[in-house]
Amino acid sequence: MKTMPNLWLILALVMFPQVVETIYSPALPHISHAFGVTAQTASQTISVYFIAFAFGVLAWGRLSDTIGRRNAMVLGLVTYGVGATMAILASNFEMLMLARIISAFGAATGSVVTQAMLRDCYQGSELTKVFSVITMGVSISPVIGLLSGGIIVTHFGYSGIFCSLLMLAIALWLLAIITLPETNPEMTTNAESVKGPEIGILQLAKQMSRDVNLWCNAGLIASFNIMLYSYYSLGPFIFHNLGMTSTDFGYSGILLPIGTIMGSLLSKRLVSKGWQSHQLISAASVLALICAFGVWLLRSDLLFLIPMIGMLLCSGMALPNIMSKALENYRHAVGTAGALFGLTYYLLFGAGLVLTGILQDLGIALILSAGISCLLSVKLKLGTLANKLCQDS
Repeated sequence: MKTMPNLWLILALVMFPQVVETIYSPALPHISHAFGVTAQTASQTISVYFIAFAFGVLAWGRLSDTIGRRNAMVLGLVTYGVGATMAILASNFEMLMLARIISAFGAATGSVVTQAMLRDCYQGSELTKVFSVITMGVSISPVIGLLSGGIIVTHFGYSGIFCSLLMLAIALWLLAIITLPETNPEMTTNAESVKGPEIGILQLAKQMSRDVNLWCNAGLIASFNIMLYSYYSLGPFIFHNLGMTSTDFGYSGILLPIGTIMGSLLSKRLVSKGWQSHQLISAASVLALICAFGVWLLRSDLLFLIPMIGMLLCSGMALPNIMSKALENYRHAVGTAGALFGLTYYLLFGAGLVLTGILQDLGIALILSAGISCLLSVKLKLGTLANKLCQDS
């Protein structure tokens, strides 16, 4: 019988990567001023974060199978702590960028290893219930991040953000050392057994690379996440241009989960009425495009937050349906497939945020992301219908 991890600790570890990123967002204007770089350049610290995070997902997911879930988690938190320390000591922008890359790589353990631990310990409906709790925690983590980030940066500057993050990492590391059990006692430990899974990864990667529907799902996840994180990247500068403070921007984070929760509830209700996943994804994509134009039209007024909440509603409506169906054909290797899939959509996500940073226009970034999601949802719907016809025949 496997030892069950403390669910509250798992929840904290899952929320950790999002809190880490959103607490940093209000500090962007301060970092731009302190290091003498443009807003465009400062925003790229978020882009490189998610690109490094993508490779971290793959690395820690693989390591959790070879050195154990607990060891991978502990080592990942140590890696994040090294990056946070470098950020505190950074004397130039290049060193800060390197610190962000190391931090992101380490923080990825909170995303991928926790999911593996839960799948080790729960199955069927119990796993669904646990993931429901996890989803609720993830939906409120931006509120925690933005509010605390706005307050900290106002009183202690951007260095206060990095000190706070280092203390958070140390606290989670101590809790993991003391209380986190190993949930995969049958992990591989010898070189011969490690070699086999590596071959399996290559074979699985080739199979997944030819799966058009999987690419569509990865693009959709990236697009909907870009819609959210474009706000975290460019929002602080919009508030600054409107004569408002970083604390004001932090308070705006309270509104965002309202849209996500409403979207999740709407999705659940429509599914109970017989809506299919591809229908919900298509509807969310079209509605997101409408809201994106709303943000663009109201970009010079605080009222842009109203259609921005609509964007989050669309995200909350679409993402659960995408995630629940994306890996249906890979249940025989869901852990490795999840790591490879995560690598793919985080790389697409990071590339999209690079473009967002270059554009420095929230409305245009949202319009492009929503437009891409509309195209991908059509392609996914056609692929789903084609597969169904093949099965019927």
